[in-house]
Amino acid sequence: MCVIIYSASLMYQNGTIELGNITSFLFYMVLLMFNFGILGAVFGNVMQIFGASDKIVMLMKHEPIVNTQGGIKPEEKQESCIELRDIKFSYPSKEEVQVLKGVSITVDNKDKRVVALVGQSGCGKSSIISMIERFYDVQEGGVYFNGNNVKDLDPRWYHEQISLV
Repeated sequence: MCVIIYSASLMYQNGTIELGNITSFLFYMVLLMFNFGILGAVFGNVMQIFGASDKIVMLMKHEPIVNTQGGIKPEEKQESCIELRDIKFSYPSKEEVQVLKGVSITVDNKDKRVVALVGQSGCGKSSIISMIERFYDVQEGGVYFNGNNVKDLDPRWYHEQISLV
């Protein structure tokens, strides 16, 4: 911009250009720079859309490890009982660290209507909840609802039967 103004001032002093031509040229140049700036921002947004759509397609094609379709839907009304039998579990990101080492818990609707998991940080409380909710499948042992392995139950039906707070 400084070079253009300097060159225009020399041309004006020599009489080869008028002041109105310099002003209009600078005005058009500023407008053109502004429009190219907007075009650059639009192009950047379009590229972000392409990147995001690629991630969405990857998520849509993802096959979950945990079964999310079909399964058993017991018809008869039963007393609810959740049982964890000798659960052993490690998170997929840290397979060398075993979080649960042979945990067994039984919660039935008759005797234990309310159960609290209490312990120090990192002792497996959230992992037990993840096993009951079936966010993860156990590596050894099993989680049973009314005697049925939760892996065999219809996930939608199962989540309508339990509630965790």
